[in-house]
Amino acid sequence: MINKPWNTPAALAWLQILLQERFGHLFDVLPQSNSSRLAIALPSDARQISLKVDSAMFARSDSDLPCTEWNATAEGWRTALPGCLPMPGATSPVVPLITATVNGWYVDYDILGLTYWMLNRIEEIGRTDLDNHGRFPATASHAYKHNYLERPVVDEWLHVLGQVISKTWPGIELKQHTFSMKVSHDVDAPSRYGFASAKGLLRAMAGDVLKRGDLKNPLRAPWIKLNSRNKIHSSDPYNTFEWIMDLSDQHGLTSAFYFICGRTSDLDADYEPEHPAIRALMRRIHERGHEIGLHPSYNTYQHPQMIAVEAQRLRKIAAEEGIEQARWGGRMHYLRWEQPTTLRAWAEAGMDYDSTLSYADRPGFRCGTCFEYPAFDPVENRELKLRVRPLVVMECSVIDACYSGLGVGEAAQQKLKTLKDVCRKVNGCFTLLWHNSSFANKSFIKLYGYTFR
Repeated sequence: MINKPWNTPAALAWLQILLQERFGHLFDVLPQSNSSRLAIALPSDARQISLKVDSAMFARSDSDLPCTEWNATAEGWRTALPGCLPMPGATSPVVPLITATVNGWYVDYDILGLTYWMLNRIEEIGRTDLDNHGRFPATASHAYKHNYLERPVVDEWLHVLGQVISKTWPGIELKQHTFSMKVSHDVDAPSRYGFASAKGLLRAMAGDVLKRGDLKNPLRAPWIKLNSRNKIHSSDPYNTFEWIMDLSDQHGLTSAFYFICGRTSDLDADYEPEHPAIRALMRRIHERGHEIGLHPSYNTYQHPQMIAVEAQRLRKIAAEEGIEQARWGGRMHYLRWEQPTTLRAWAEAGMDYDSTLSYADRPGFRCGTCFEYPAFDPVENRELKLRVRPLVVMECSVIDACYSGLGVGEAAQQKLKTLKDVCRKVNGCFTLLWHNSSFANKSFIKLYGYTFR
C-alpha cells in the first residue's frame, strides 16, 4: 500500500494532462461531493461524466486485486479489441455499467484509478518477489495472472471513455491518433572482438568454435581487433549498425542506439564510450539522422546519482563530437527497474524519456498502454519532467529459452505479429528492442525483418 488514496489533487492534475493528450481537450477532473465519484467536465458546461472511484483498491502495491470482465458490446459500446474487456480491481460488473444521468453519463467502474495504477506501476512498489536480476517479473504481475498482459487494458478503457465523451458532448471532435512504430537497440556489445582483452578474445574465439560451430570469424578475430582502433571493423559480426539504419531508412523509421557509459558490474559492456571507435560510431549514427541515447550500467537502477553521472558522460562525448539532439532518452541495462526510484532518477538526470518498461520474461503491456505518457511519482505525489515510452517487445523475451522460449520460427513470428496488430487496433505505438549483436545470427535477421511487414 502507498497508504493514501490514489485520487489526490496532484494525481487528478496529472490525469487532466493525460486526458488532454489522449483526447485533445483540456477536461477538468474534479472530485464530487460524493467521495466515491469523480467528474470529467468541460469549463463552463453543465454536462459531465461521473465515474466511480475506488481510491483504496488502486493504491494497493500488490498483485492480488480481484479481476472480472465486462461485455461491452452487449450494452452497445464498441471495444478496440475483440472479446470482453478485463476489469482489474472489480469482482463483478454492474449491469448496465454505463448509464445516462440528467446532465451526462455515469460509469460504474474506476477507469481513472485503473489508469493511475497501471501507468504508475503501483503494484510494483516495495515488492520483494523479484528475479535473479532484482526485477519484478511478468509472471508475478496481476496482468499475467489474469491473462491480459498482451492487451493494453488502459488504452481499451480510454477507447470506451472516448465514446462516453462523444455522447456527452456530441459536437466535440476528439484527437485522432495513428499507428506508429519505434525501434531501438541497446548497444551492449558493439563489437564481438574489438574491445576484448587478450583473455576475452580467446574466450570469444573458443565460444564461436565450440558453441556455434563458427570457424570463419574466429580466424579473423585477431585481425578485426587489431584494426578496430579508430573504427569498428566492417567484418566484425556485431557491427550491424549500417544494416540496421538502412532497414530503418527503408521503412521511414528512426533507430535509437543506447550506449553504456559506466561499469558497475561484470555484466556491463567491454567498451568505454570515449574510445575512438565508439566516437566514430556515434558520429556515423548522428550523420545518418538516427538517435543516440543512454543505457545506464547494470547496478545504477537504485542509485540516481550514478545515472546522472553516466548521462552527463554521454552528453559530454556528444558535445565534443558535435552531436546535438532535441531529445535524450534511453533504457536501463537488463531492464532493471525499481519503482519509483529509477523513474525519479531519469528525471533528475535531465533525460527527456525512458523506454525500459516492459518485462524481461514476457513481452506485452507492462503499463497497460502502448502510448507515451507523462511520468508521475506516486510516492512523492508529483508529476516528473519526463516521458515514459513503454516497451512492448524485447527480442530476448520472445526468443530465449529462459523467458518465453518461442525461438525464431513461426511461433515467434506470430507473437510479434499479434502484439503489433494490437498496437495498430488502438492506434498506438509498437515499440521494439532488438540488440545489434543479435543480428550475428541470420535467423534473427529474418525474424526482425518480419516485424516490418
